[in-house]
Amino acid sequence: MKSLCLYFQVHQPFRFRNYSFFDMGKNHYYYDDYLNESIMQKVAHRCYLPANDLLLRLIEKHGKNFKVTFSITGIALDQFELYAPEVIESFQRLAKTGQVEFLAETYSHSLASQTTFEVFSKQVKAHTAKIEELFGYKPKVFRNTELIYSDEIGAAVYKMGFKGMLTEGAKHILGWKSPNFLYYNAIEPQLKLLLRNYVLSDDISFRFSNQGWENYPLTPEKYASWLNEISNKEEVVNLFMDYETFGEHQSAETGIFNFVERLPETVLNMTDFKFETPSSIIKKVQPVAAINVPYPISWADEERDITAWLGNSMQNEAFSKLYALTEKMEKIKDPQILQDWKYLQTSDHFYYMSTKWFSDGEVHAYFNPYKDPYEAFINYMNVLSDFTIRVNRELYGEIEGQDIEKLQKTVLSQQDEIKKLKSKLKLALSSSSKL
Repeated sequence: MKSLCLYFQVHQPFRFRNYSFFDMGKNHYYYDDYLNESIMQKVAHRCYLPANDLLLRLIEKHGKNFKVTFSITGIALDQFELYAPEVIESFQRLAKTGQVEFLAETYSHSLASQTTFEVFSKQVKAHTAKIEELFGYKPKVFRNTELIYSDEIGAAVYKMGFKGMLTEGAKHILGWKSPNFLYYNAIEPQLKLLLRNYVLSDDISFRFSNQGWENYPLTPEKYASWLNEISNKEEVVNLFMDYETFGEHQSAETGIFNFVERLPETVLNMTDFKFETPSSIIKKVQPVAAINVPYPISWADEERDITAWLGNSMQNEAFSKLYALTEKMEKIKDPQILQDWKYLQTSDHFYYMSTKWFSDGEVHAYFNPYKDPYEAFINYMNVLSDFTIRVNRELYGEIEGQDIEKLQKTVLSQQDEIKKLKSKLKLALSSSSKL
């Protein structure tokens, strides 16, 4: 019997309001409450609530033969508590079935794995505590932000006490190998690795409603036939995708919910696959080999690396300025500053600054509140500058007006630089279109 792992990521960031440098030192509230609530309400009613109800019915129908796995970011849970508590209740009903596994990750859906072990592990502990508090379940398997993984990250995750981790079955890492096996970390062989089958995952999450796709329309029977084509030696197929696939990225009108409703019965009747969670797979399946990942990979974009978040000078400057505050934040006690620190670390802020329009522009534009990455950078740096003022004020008392003026001049200088970059970009795009 072969294993089929259905895993879904659940995440929504706290989006910032339009925060100008004139607000710095005066107004310390950074969030666009209307936008955050409206997006959460929309996605909750299109995706989270109907999808959770459907999964609950499928579990009641198939019992122990149907299992699913979730990772829900701490940021998403905070928003559920604020704007849609009924979503938490629906996840709690799923948790009570015993057929759902919840994974650990960073609380802030952050890039903390690219900093220090201390920062990384602190966020993971906070997230684990939140999952235990809400669902009575202590995560045993880890899933990093956007499936970001490297040998060193895996070793750090094992050091935190996890026995397994999810990541991308990136072609440039696997080479001729198949993602349909259990692997292990090259530094800590006791850490087992489940790799995403990106072809079969993307057939649902990206291609399902594409009428130009040669396999449109996708039916459960057709999908089951593809599973049957997989070699009997290949023991595990991991289908990892955004939960927002159901009802949001693929609207209800596409038939996605009907597809999901019929999929378990079709797979169970037509194939040798059994639905399993990561924990059960790790217990039952023997890993076949180590995979060597010296540099971080992810499930993002064509490159399957981390350039979507740290691929240009703006992103790297914002990232370095943010985590330069780490030592100071260890001394902060103010709960509002600590909360803002969590929300500032969310990886989406860096994703909005991405300039990767040409290969993955549509993906980067989804749910993006900014008209371009330069605006995202300016807004974020304005917020971060004010946050820095607050941190210094908390630690050292009142800071001088000249310090605020100095920060404002820095921001204005950045804006001038951005204008120059935008002019260069316009020229480049104009030349490209003529060619």
